[in-house]
Amino acid sequence: MAARGAKPKPAALRLVTGTHNTTRHGKKGDAQTAVETAATAFGPLDKPGWLQGDASSAWDKWIAPAPWLDGSKEAAAIAFCELWREFRYDPTGFTAGKHGQMRAYMAELGLTDERNRKAVDAESKDPADKYF
Repeated sequence: MAARGAKPKPAALRLVTGTHNTTRHGKKGDAQTAVETAATAFGPLDKPGWLQGDASSAWDKWIAPAPWLDGSKEAAAIAFCELWREFRYDPTGFTAGKHGQMRAYMAELGLTDERNRKAVDAESKDPADKYF
C-alpha cells in the first residue's frame, strides 16, 4: 500500500535548497558529512557513453545540472532519460502508465521541485514584479 504525503527529501537536496531544519533533520554539519560520505562511496553521477539521441540530450538538460545527484541514482537517471527518449519518439503511443513512471523518476531525482531551478535571466518577464 502506498504511503501518504510527500516523500522525504534526500539530505543533499535539503542542503542545496536550504530547507534543512536542525530540529527535524539534526545538525547541518552531520548531514553535510553524511552527504559527502555517500558521494565518495557511490562516486559521481557520470553520463553513460552509450546514451544517444534524445536520451543524451535529456541527460544534459536535466541530470547534468543537478549537483545533488550521485552515483546511487544512476539507474533512476538512466531510466528517466530512456523514458524521455521513448516519449520523444512516439508521444501518442506513450501510455498513461509510462507518464506516471516518468513523473515518479523525476520526483525521485528531485527534478520536480521548482526551488531547484535556476533563474534563466536576471530580469523578470512580468513588469508588475518590480513593485513587489
